[in-house]
Amino acid sequence: MDDCPESARLAEDTARTKNWKRWGPYLSERQWGTVREDYSANGDCWNYFPHDHARSRAYRWGEDGILGFTDRECRLCFAPVLWNGVDPILKERLFGLTNQEGNHGEDVKEAYFYLDGLPTHSYQHALYKYPQRAYPYLELIEKNRQRTKLEPEFEITDTEAFAENRYFDVEIEYAKGGPDDILIQITATNRGPEPSTLHLLPTLWFRNTWSWGRLPEDTPSRPELYRRDDGQIEADHATLGHFFFLLDPANQADLHGLLFTENETNRQRLYGVPNDQLFVKDAFHEAVIHGRTDAVNPADFGTKTAAHYAMEIAPGKSWSLRLRLVEQSQAPADQQAFGEPFSDLLIQRKEEANEFYQIHIPFPPESEEFRIMRQAQAGLLWSKQFYNYEVTRWLKGDPGQPPPAPERQWHGRNWDWPHVFSRDVLSMPDTWEYPWFAAWDLAFHTVELARIDPAFAKGQLELLLREWYMHPNGQIPAYEFAFSDVNPPVHAWAAWRVYKIAGARGARDLRFLESAFQKLLMNFTWWVNRKDSSGRSLFSGGFLGLDNIGVFDRSKQLGNGSFLEQADGTAWMASYCLIMLGMAMELAENDPVYEDIASKFFEHFVSITNAINTFGGCGLWDGEDGFYYDQIALADGSQVPLKIRSIVGLLPLIAVAVAPGETINHLPNFKKRMTWFIKNRPELYLHISELNELEAHDTATRMLAIPSRDQLVRMLAYMLDENEFLSPYGIRSVSRYHKDHPYILKWDCEDLRVDYTPGDSTTGLFGGNSNWRGPIWMPINYLLVEALERYHHFYGNALKVECPTGSGNMMNLKQVSREIKRRLASLFLPGPDGTRPYAASLGRYANDPLWRNNLLFNEYFHGDNGRGLGADHQTGWTALIADCLRDGKGPR
Repeated sequence: MDDCPESARLAEDTARTKNWKRWGPYLSERQWGTVREDYSANGDCWNYFPHDHARSRAYRWGEDGILGFTDRECRLCFAPVLWNGVDPILKERLFGLTNQEGNHGEDVKEAYFYLDGLPTHSYQHALYKYPQRAYPYLELIEKNRQRTKLEPEFEITDTEAFAENRYFDVEIEYAKGGPDDILIQITATNRGPEPSTLHLLPTLWFRNTWSWGRLPEDTPSRPELYRRDDGQIEADHATLGHFFFLLDPANQADLHGLLFTENETNRQRLYGVPNDQLFVKDAFHEAVIHGRTDAVNPADFGTKTAAHYAMEIAPGKSWSLRLRLVEQSQAPADQQAFGEPFSDLLIQRKEEANEFYQIHIPFPPESEEFRIMRQAQAGLLWSKQFYNYEVTRWLKGDPGQPPPAPERQWHGRNWDWPHVFSRDVLSMPDTWEYPWFAAWDLAFHTVELARIDPAFAKGQLELLLREWYMHPNGQIPAYEFAFSDVNPPVHAWAAWRVYKIAGARGARDLRFLESAFQKLLMNFTWWVNRKDSSGRSLFSGGFLGLDNIGVFDRSKQLGNGSFLEQADGTAWMASYCLIMLGMAMELAENDPVYEDIASKFFEHFVSITNAINTFGGCGLWDGEDGFYYDQIALADGSQVPLKIRSIVGLLPLIAVAVAPGETINHLPNFKKRMTWFIKNRPELYLHISELNELEAHDTATRMLAIPSRDQLVRMLAYMLDENEFLSPYGIRSVSRYHKDHPYILKWDCEDLRVDYTPGDSTTGLFGGNSNWRGPIWMPINYLLVEALERYHHFYGNALKVECPTGSGNMMNLKQVSREIKRRLASLFLPGPDGTRPYAASLGRYANDPLWRNNLLFNEYFHGDNGRGLGADHQTGWTALIADCLRDGKGPR
């Protein structure tokens, strides 16, 4: 561990001597339209709690705001609120389209960027671009409604919202003076050609925990905000403590007053029913926009407050507000709260952030690589969000609210996960489009998070294995829309990678590894029992995170006694075996008990590999094509191969592990069992790479892999063919071959087809908001690159292939992995014309100097031109680009 100030804070937080992570950017960007807030009988979360309700209706399970800050239990929340003088509502939260409104599913329609952050959140920096014209709410809805799935989404940058640069750049910075001392600076810059007035309402409020007919969470009393005699604001909460919300006297001339109300639903507006409270959640809209001073509490107390500032800003000029949220015992003297001490501390935290990233990023600060990696890390840190969901209580409803429909109470969404009790900070895939944890996304997040905050990365992986998340049967919850959906089993891979990244050999966290391993045994058993339908070591699993990649919905039953045997499901399980084998061998170095467990995973891997290569003659391998395919197992015992060239058939490449001979020799019981198995079960090891030479060289490096050398070479010929999988920007999810040769299956009197679709989805399968039929996906590319490096570790220069196929350019597999990483990196690196390919067709993002260096990290990328697609703040797994750039080495 380096000795920079941020590293010292991380050490203090890990040791629990100082609670540096108590506060952070944990406030969600969207709470409306989520499963947690949905009490409808039909599970229609988007329509049950729409954006139009959000300003007036108290949330049950969380809060949201723009680039906000809150404590780790989301008790006291802060966020800036804006008004340009013409919008019909205050800009309190980000706007976007619901799944039904968007022509490609839900989509945020705002311009905001995560620019910087530290793991303890002692410094955070973000930018929001706020139009001076009326925000085009209706235009965005109507234009997207008119578009088909064959057309691109209509974005806010396609409107006139930012024309002539008539917008404000609103930057928000947070800096910590201590664990409970948060400095806040909001700077608005007028980018337009004329003076323009901005109303800015820094808002502080308590999450509503008291209106549901139950005792507030672990508290005996309702919290309160009130104005002190000196004009400052106090916040009292039974478990959080006593805080001061301080306003900089230097901004006094721009202050129009303090506003107070209650964080309570406006029943009159929403339902035409008289309110229980005189002052309700949307009071500030009425007071500021409509001049209704009676809407706010004249006694200056409540559970929601804002300081109303306004200023006319000249073109090109900036206006800053400073505030401070501080626990009473840490509060500085009045003359030290703002002025030079505030400025000095803010500058100091910025400099500490620079120092921290100069240690962790192996590129010069002025380089594009440094910019990309730093903003990728910033996005990850801003994507840590408070997530609150108690399934049993949610299903039954609250005493103070109308009871949910009886069928929902007993068989509503996630009814078979009654043990889930989440009140945690979790790493989210995307802060607006996916403001809920997704198990396989989170696994990829932790690999990059481990580079800067290994304790948090390990904690996230351990959390989902705890008994209040993991099902008693061993399944890990997928995501809130359906905890029982099946994501790829990458949790073990992430735990193994994080274990290695977080410590040097000989100084690694064996407690973490052993703890994770024990829980993963349960998860592995669940997979074996539930997803091997035939008991033949050929696995199913459903959509496995790849949404629409199949010719039909792979999560649905086929009927007539038929079932799907999946190349990717089987590959994931083979990989799972190898990772558990590696973990067991590592643990066996200190405890011989694990040698027997290692033997079990070795034998299981051999069985799976034998099945995928030989069952029924050739398993899922097509010897003529040289590729792995899913197949339908019919009730009469015959099989129908689904000859789609997709990453489903490339995933068997990832099932590879390499072990030095000396490691095996250190484990005599494991070696003895492995040797016996090979001698006595020869029919099972014929298709295991290189094991037949086991006794020839006791100290030689050994490799276990699904494909033989010949199969590997044939698969790589497809993967590295630019007319098939190899794009200028990485590996496509479906081969370009299917552009002119669609795969068509006649099934149940229907013609089902898969085409190469390099951009947005053209079908509604799995909601239609993502597409695995051609685009480039960072997580799969990362796993393939990592696997190639392991193959190279074994084969070295003895194995070279053409890259690209047909070019005559021979590369070893390490060089191939670097070439793929180079292509991935080129998505974000400016080309000769200064344009980043992911943004090349995104207007301002491509060429506007005020936009082009504020990066988006999209969910996936166009298979031909690299355009960013899907969720545009999915820094989660797309942050893996940082590992591809790091030191030119990428994943190891």
